[in-house]
Amino acid sequence: MKRNNVNRVLLNDFLGADYADYTDSFVSRKLHLEYSYLHCNPCNPRNPRLKFSYILIFFLLCFFPLHAQDPIPSCPLISKVTANCDTLRSYSQRTDTVAVPQIAFPSGFQQLGENELTDSLGILNPFWEKLRLLHAGFSTDTIRIVHIGDSHIRGRILPRTTGTLLTETFGAISYTDMGINGAFCTTFTRPDRISDIAALHPDLVILSFGTNESHNRRYNTLLHYRQMDELVRMLRDSLPNVPLLMTTPPGSYDSFRKSRRRRTYSINPRTAIAVETMRRFADDNGLAVWDMYEAVGGRQRACLNWQEAKLMRPDHVHYLPEGYVLQGELFYQALLKAYNDYVGY
Repeated sequence: MKRNNVNRVLLNDFLGADYADYTDSFVSRKLHLEYSYLHCNPCNPRNPRLKFSYILIFFLLCFFPLHAQDPIPSCPLISKVTANCDTLRSYSQRTDTVAVPQIAFPSGFQQLGENELTDSLGILNPFWEKLRLLHAGFSTDTIRIVHIGDSHIRGRILPRTTGTLLTETFGAISYTDMGINGAFCTTFTRPDRISDIAALHPDLVILSFGTNESHNRRYNTLLHYRQMDELVRMLRDSLPNVPLLMTTPPGSYDSFRKSRRRRTYSINPRTAIAVETMRRFADDNGLAVWDMYEAVGGRQRACLNWQEAKLMRPDHVHYLPEGYVLQGELFYQALLKAYNDYVGY
């Protein structure tokens, strides 16, 4: 330091006062920059503030444990058993579904099919929703069902069995049957009959035909298809937003008599063809289907099941009251299954 001062004095004498002032200014700036770098630069490891920060962080890490948002348990609680969680679907089923009764078939019934509705397009969803609201107590509106068909409906036991059971389950149900003996699909294509159906303001229309069509020995699938199309078009013109549900016939026999011998009976082979035509028409035109024929045994066993259980009348076409009650219960069961499928999703 002394040597530097001597040098400064000699230079001052030799160069004069201006150089001395310049030197003092240069040294001052240098000292200022060194001080700033040491004390103000946060990246300088010699910065005292940075050293203090490092010491503070180390102290905190040593004496305070780290935690996430929720502390992680030191070991799993193996003794605890997790409870089953209800999904929205199970909650919906618990509150909205209804109990589906088991059907007591006569002991002679064999090779039964699935008793269910076919509705791949969800045609009946508006109807199911009205039932759901009624069942849950969110609606007090009466739900109106109109069931049209042939003599099986005209006898009233089948539709009234189904209607009574639906009323007991859901409440305000109006189930109106409009059956005509010997009716074909075209029997209801008269404008006055379409008007009578529309005047009831139905939420669902059920069509039950096929027995009389299939009893014609000159049965023609194309003609049958066209007859169904005519009826459905007229109904949709008058009731554009009302879903249609078609049911297939239960099965019947042909009768024969040779000369003066007793009348003999054989299974009507055209019933299965008519049922296939009805299902194809429904699939092509957006109708739901309840295939009773298949549910009670189909081509192989439907007629045999009814006959062996002694539920058919002597004409082998119509049924005893117990037979129609069973058919009404089967229809009711199929409706409940489809309803539960709707509210279960």
